[in-house]
Amino acid sequence: MSMALEELLRKAELNGDVDFLCEGVRVLSQAVMELEVTPHLGAPRHERTPQRQGQRNGYRERQWDTRVGSLELRVPRVPRVREGSYFPLLLEPRRAERALVAVVQEAVVQEAVVQEAVVQEAVVQGVSTRRVEEWVQALGIQGVSKSQVSVRCGERDGEGERLRTRPLGGVGSRYPYVWLAATFVKGRTQGRVAAQAVVIAIGLNAATGQREVLGLDVGPSEDGTCWLAFLRGLLARGVTGVQLVVSDAHQGLNAASSAVLHGASWQRCRVHFVRNALPLVPKSAAQLVAATIPTVFVPPEPAMARATWRQVADGFRPRYPRLVGLLDAAEADVLAYLAFPAEQWRQIWSNHPLERLNREVKRRTAVVGIFPNEAAIVRLVGAVLAEQHDEWQVGRRYFSAASLATLLPQQAFLDTQEVCDVVPLPIS
Repeated sequence: MSMALEELLRKAELNGDVDFLCEGVRVLSQAVMELEVTPHLGAPRHERTPQRQGQRNGYRERQWDTRVGSLELRVPRVPRVREGSYFPLLLEPRRAERALVAVVQEAVVQEAVVQEAVVQEAVVQGVSTRRVEEWVQALGIQGVSKSQVSVRCGERDGEGERLRTRPLGGVGSRYPYVWLAATFVKGRTQGRVAAQAVVIAIGLNAATGQREVLGLDVGPSEDGTCWLAFLRGLLARGVTGVQLVVSDAHQGLNAASSAVLHGASWQRCRVHFVRNALPLVPKSAAQLVAATIPTVFVPPEPAMARATWRQVADGFRPRYPRLVGLLDAAEADVLAYLAFPAEQWRQIWSNHPLERLNREVKRRTAVVGIFPNEAAIVRLVGAVLAEQHDEWQVGRRYFSAASLATLLPQQAFLDTQEVCDVVPLPIS
């Protein structure tokens, strides 16, 4: 070992660009393997003893991926002996590959370790295997092939599938409030790049008072067929007791909701409603309209809120007939929240809880740009949703028990409370 260190120092003196740390780790690793072989064979190199159990048979080349880069090691060849074949302890089988798996399974980028951050941005966020390989090589690791990256991505796919197919609820579980929305990403399908609709549902579990991510799906468009299949899947997995669906005014979504979620009211998101109203007036009046419509939501009594709505509509009637037509047609849908407990109005009168989640999805998918396939979309969006779902389960209750008692029938509320007292909070 001393000779090897002297040779390393000599190279450093002659050639200043030698990676001293990388070479030092290689020299030390070679010395450790030589020390391990001696007790394994029962005799030092070039010595004959009664305890010798085998002979050396040269070396084999082995690449070892480390934090300092990829090292080329010469592993001693030793025939199998009674104690088993020789394999260096520091080269535990697939250690580097298992380290990469651990990085891939992280849902949040660990800023303290640059290597982990880059690999996660590459694999977890669903980029192509070619780009992952390029990014990993930029770190100085040469042993990760496209096939290995594909395997790691395939393992990550299971998380998104579990979120999409897991059973929902349980004994006594109800989802009185369900929020629905869709976002769009670009992906390759049938040899071309096209927009893909990602439909997402979250719901309030009355047994726990917490929000849950109910599911996601990917389709070619946000049409009624896509929403119909998605909502039927939610019912099949255990969604029951839906009293209010919160969403924007998408025709296909509304039709599917009415066909599948029987008896549930529809709350038209007030934020989206204001956005829909602004194009119906001149730009000079947009600021006035945007400031006037929200005054409807200030009154604390349902009767006062409905009276204010009609007063606002009558005020705009002489000048903006198109806007007034929208106000008259949408009154029942935008004010649907008034039929529910007043302490819950702020959470249910808009799609804000799901819109915040959608913004995080868009932020993460923007890094990818164009997804190589549908599985990559589910991989990334599923990871984001699973992360948020877990945070909701251990966070503060979205609705208190007293608030839920005013929403649910008495017997149903007692059933959910009994289940909540016995069953621990599920963390997926």
